[in-house]
Amino acid sequence: MPFAELLVRLAYRLQASERHARLKGFFHTLLIDPRSRRRRLFDGCMIVLVLSSVMLLIYEVRHPLGAWADAFELFVVSVFIAEYLLRMWLFNDSHKILIEHWERAELLGQPFHPAAALWAMLKRKLAYMSTPMAIVDLLAILPSYRPLRFLRLFLLFRLLKLFRYTRNLSPFGQVLIEKRFELYTLSIFVGSVLLIATVAIYLFEAEAPDSRVQTLMDALYWAVITLTTVGYGDIVPVTTEGRVVAMVLVFAGIGVISFATSIVVMAFHEKMRELHDHRVYAEVDRQSNLTIVCGFGRIGQVVAQRLAAAGDPFVIVDKDAGSVEQARRLGYLALAGDATDGDLLTNLGLGRHATRILCLTHDDVSNVYITLTARQASADTLIISRANKAETVHKLTQAGATHVVRPYEVVAHMAAEFIGQPVAFDALYDVVTRAAGIHLDPLSVRSGDWLEKQRIGEIDFSAHQLQLMGVIRPNASPPADGHARYNLSHRHFYFNPGPDLMLRGGDILILIGYQANLSQFRELTSRGRRGGKKEST
Repeated sequence: MPFAELLVRLAYRLQASERHARLKGFFHTLLIDPRSRRRRLFDGCMIVLVLSSVMLLIYEVRHPLGAWADAFELFVVSVFIAEYLLRMWLFNDSHKILIEHWERAELLGQPFHPAAALWAMLKRKLAYMSTPMAIVDLLAILPSYRPLRFLRLFLLFRLLKLFRYTRNLSPFGQVLIEKRFELYTLSIFVGSVLLIATVAIYLFEAEAPDSRVQTLMDALYWAVITLTTVGYGDIVPVTTEGRVVAMVLVFAGIGVISFATSIVVMAFHEKMRELHDHRVYAEVDRQSNLTIVCGFGRIGQVVAQRLAAAGDPFVIVDKDAGSVEQARRLGYLALAGDATDGDLLTNLGLGRHATRILCLTHDDVSNVYITLTARQASADTLIISRANKAETVHKLTQAGATHVVRPYEVVAHMAAEFIGQPVAFDALYDVVTRAAGIHLDPLSVRSGDWLEKQRIGEIDFSAHQLQLMGVIRPNASPPADGHARYNLSHRHFYFNPGPDLMLRGGDILILIGYQANLSQFRELTSRGRRGGKKEST
């Protein structure tokens, strides 16, 4: 069988192999996936391994430890080599490059050259090997080579490996990479200044009486110490020309330090947002039944306050950095970003940890786009959206909103009710705002629960100091004859139903009462007891 045909068959076999895909997925979860618990455990083990190996190599410089230390070092190096090779393997799928070259040759009717495909595969691997962290991983192996003792200088690179395993340190390591152009420009300027200063001070001071500058190394040492404004004072210019060079070099050093400081500070300031985002993502990964609140305006603040009081986990997303900072001061999880970004919602666990999303921004267009993005990301997510204009309601419903709320219309109706029925308005206001400690809470009727197939008249709500406001029923359930209902999105609402209304699985009871009574009744129903049933006379 020709070598080229053998390579192509092997590539297609790997492409179709489920075992290969599972194996690569396992190591991707272990080494790369930032949301994986396996990776957090692996990173913790690698941090311990790196620190213990470094401390052992440092201690061994003056204290021989014997064969067990060599065995431990061999184990550490083996782990480093295995990790390096696995990361190189995960960097790309080499068999796909081979298949791509083969199919292109077949499509164009040209001969297939395996050497070109192998060279393309090798270039992709070399691209990984040239990345900064891959270089660090490779250099971290060298200190274990005992015959060359000077390689112990590369011990520093083992400590640099901690940037890979510690999430809070990773952004700071990326600063040097992202600002490499500015740092490269600065290094050229510093090198030029040091070269000029070294040559100048050597020419002026080398032959002067009582001068400490005897060699070019002395001149370079003095130039570095002076440029950094350290000034040990062990080498001091004795000529007028040398002192002029020293004064110029001091001012140049101030400029260099200021420039370098501004680059680093600005870069770290930009990375602080990423650090906050990583903390939020890590906290979100530990939550379940999370609510994403998009917009921290007046309505968003009230919703966040209610969710916090109820102990429900939530995260706030807002474009305005000031609003996000205000939410963080209140102790809420908050993230500065655009909620219309599907990647951001995915990172927040939409469809996994996050089961609800509230679109509460003041802009109807933004709410529509957020609803569209959220619905595309998850078909089962509960989406409640705010509509400021009547014509937006239909658009939000078409976009996939489960419920649409029109706050200004609700306030207008309440204001009109206040004019005609001020007493009823005060009662409703107290319930909604919980001013008198009264809550309006839903209670779901689960299949098999003791509430199922019970009639409203058979449940003694008054014994628990509760008032039934109404029942929400899915449209899929059969309607209750003889009871007026109000159509909602995918559901209908029975306001103040009669005593003969029979409850079904999937119904939601809207109860009014004090929090303690509501909690007691909820616990009673969760235990499956029938204590709420009226006694027959």
